[in-house]
Parts: sequence; C-alpha cells; structure tokens
Amino acid sequence: MADAKEAEKPQGKVNEETIPLPEINFPSFILSLHTSALYNFGDLQNPASGEKVKNLPAAKQTIDIMGILKEKTSGNLDQYEQRLLDGALYELRMRYVKETENK
Repeated sequence: MADAKEAEKPQGKVNEETIPLPEINFPSFILSLHTSALYNFGDLQNPASGEKVKNLPAAKQTIDIMGILKEKTSGNLDQYEQRLLDGALYELRMRYVKETENK
C-alpha cells in the first residue's frame, strides 16, 4: 500500500516530511530576518515566480523589528549573537539609506 501511495505523488515535488528543518535558535532567527530584508531589497528571486521584487517598506519593517530585538535583548546575548545582530542590523540600515537616497 505504501508503494502505491508513493507512486501517486507527483514527480519533481519533494515530500516536505523528508526535509529536515534547521535548528531554531537566535542566530538562525536573525539570519532568517536578514534574508527576508534582502528579499525585500530585491536581491533574491521569488521562488514561485522567479522574479525579483523590491519592497522597501517591508525591508524597513524587518530592519525595525531587528532594532526592537536589539533593544529588548540588550545584556542577554552571548558575544557571537550580539556581533551577529549588530553586524546584520548595521549592514541592513546602511543598505536602506543607500536605497532611499537613490529615489
């Protein structure tokens, strides 16, 4: 029976149950937010459409969220986490300034 069910699955699609999810921790969360901001700066393609779309208000919102995290986690992060957050936030803020100056 299991073989029949496997045969019914469309070819080319990955069974989501077999893809291991990455560990959720503070650094992976910050990297996820960073990637989201890069996507909204138009650096990454939409996986469904293949298009790159710039959405500066969404990028700014992500940067603001990271700023809130920096404020609320002050004194509670280890050195690596603090450097990661500070570096990502600095990079994204400078990028936002550059993007908005060109408008």
